[in-house]
Amino acid sequence: MNKSVSKVVQITLTIVLMVIILYYGKGILAPLAIACILAMLFVAPSSWIEKKGLPRWASALLAILFLMFCIVGIGFLLSWQLQNFAEQTSALKQNLSQMLTTIQHWIQDRLNINQAEQQAIAEEQMKGEPGSDSTVKQVASGTLGLAVDFILVLVYTYLLLFYRSRLKNFLLTITPSDEQGKTLEMAASATKVAAGYVTGLAKMIVVLWILYGIGFTTIGVENALFFAVICGLLELVPFIGNLTGTAITILGVTAQGGGTDMIIGVALIYGCVQLVQTYLLEPLIVGNEVNINPLFTIFSLVAAEAVWGIPGMVLAIPVTGMIKIICDRIPRLEPYGYLIGTEKKPKKVWWKRKR
Repeated sequence: MNKSVSKVVQITLTIVLMVIILYYGKGILAPLAIACILAMLFVAPSSWIEKKGLPRWASALLAILFLMFCIVGIGFLLSWQLQNFAEQTSALKQNLSQMLTTIQHWIQDRLNINQAEQQAIAEEQMKGEPGSDSTVKQVASGTLGLAVDFILVLVYTYLLLFYRSRLKNFLLTITPSDEQGKTLEMAASATKVAAGYVTGLAKMIVVLWILYGIGFTTIGVENALFFAVICGLLELVPFIGNLTGTAITILGVTAQGGGTDMIIGVALIYGCVQLVQTYLLEPLIVGNEVNINPLFTIFSLVAAEAVWGIPGMVLAIPVTGMIKIICDRIPRLEPYGYLIGTEKKPKKVWWKRKR
């Protein structure tokens, strides 16, 4: 009994220590973790290129250039669409002013608070807010930090690809000789799961861009491509991202002066796309590479957000999938792998019926 209690205490202390390290080491560890996932994505293509005779430094550089090309392309697309918003500034201000007036009248009618009292309440709330200079400094600091993290991710990804043989040899060195085969298989499986998940997610985002773009254009949403790209990119954050993207689209449509019918149309398009995503895109494109049950999917997202914020939510599912792989291959951790996972089923799509 004492031994079992001691073991539980050791595991608990280890988990607490890891959480503390992750929380306070976010600035250092988060870019490295993202780079690890990206490096796993490019291991197979880089190996194939190297077999054709290209040196490793060149294959790693090509991976970074491809990654930069994708990011710059998305940034150019968003900035191009934002220029249209800049041309509509006066109309947007007028629509927002009308919407604010409507809200004020509704509050006055329902809650019996006149506009002067509403203004006084708003000013009282604003007293505790930081000034404009402080806000500008915060935005500048956040932008600079994001740029530094982006550069770090690219550098880490390149170095991880370039030194992957050394990392592999390190794993073999610290592993007993009779366990080296299992260690290599574990690393290969984790790499395959991470690469498969990221690749499938990227394909699904592109398809969602097309579906949202067609849907928003059909109902007459201005800057439909911008909102489609936003809704697709926010799929990087599971569960919460798609709801956030739809909320942003509805707010944008409202600011543009869209009526109730257009808002309902956006909501219907969101529902239809989610049905297609759940029953068609995910089984066909993403599959069940990350074999985690819904309970631990949600728990991992909430825990990762508490520790690392948005980057944690992006990394939560692939990292949890890799943890499950490790648990499945270590006998004493197999019960935890069973607890995290679910029964792996062959890929099925909605139109395939049992005969």
